[in-house]
Amino acid sequence: MNHLLKVPVLAQRAFSSSARQLKNKVPDAQKIFQEDNGLPVHIKGGVGDVLMYRATMALTIGGTFYSIYWLVYSAFPHSKA
Repeated sequence: MNHLLKVPVLAQRAFSSSARQLKNKVPDAQKIFQEDNGLPVHIKGGVGDVLMYRATMALTIGGTFYSIYWLVYSAFPHSKA
């Protein structure tokens, strides 16, 4: 029961500003994304963003064609032989 009384103290230490100082990364990200380098904003983050974008496009196009295939397949009657 005694350890339950210590939870608020531990939670306050974990979320207090003196526990650890984090560097503000927002200004660095703003410089990257506001830079006029001719790239669309969804791929300015680097290689990871480009890979995620291409994977998303591939899955979207693949899923669209797969859906169309099954719509066409189910639209026509099948022989019961």
